[in-house]
Amino acid sequence: MATIHMFTMPSLPAQAVGGRNHYLSFLRGFCMNLADWRHRIDEIDKKLVKLLNERSQCALEIGKLKQAAKIPLYQPDRENEVLAHAESNNTGPLTDAAIRRLFERIIDEARAAERDAMHRDVSGGKAGNE
Repeated sequence: MATIHMFTMPSLPAQAVGGRNHYLSFLRGFCMNLADWRHRIDEIDKKLVKLLNERSQCALEIGKLKQAAKIPLYQPDRENEVLAHAESNNTGPLTDAAIRRLFERIIDEARAAERDAMHRDVSGGKAGNE
């Protein structure tokens, strides 16, 4: 079993030892092995799934409000706003184009969940995992 090294990165000025990326590069070779990095990715993935579901729940609530107000589900101006906001928060290493593609997919899936919920409400049934 791999030993997991837990550490807190100290606050460093950007100029110190080359900044955050230099410090992470140093740590990468010094104390974390392949299993450690994979474990870290698994933990991040758990958080991503939780956040994606939380985001989707928000979208479902928005969908209910749209439905009640007879507002169209698809609003391209708002979608462009969300995509621009995601790109503006990107600090890499993913490119803005990659962030855009990821968020386009997230938005598509949220829209599909809204449609499923609307059909479920209309039919009184349960939407399936397709």
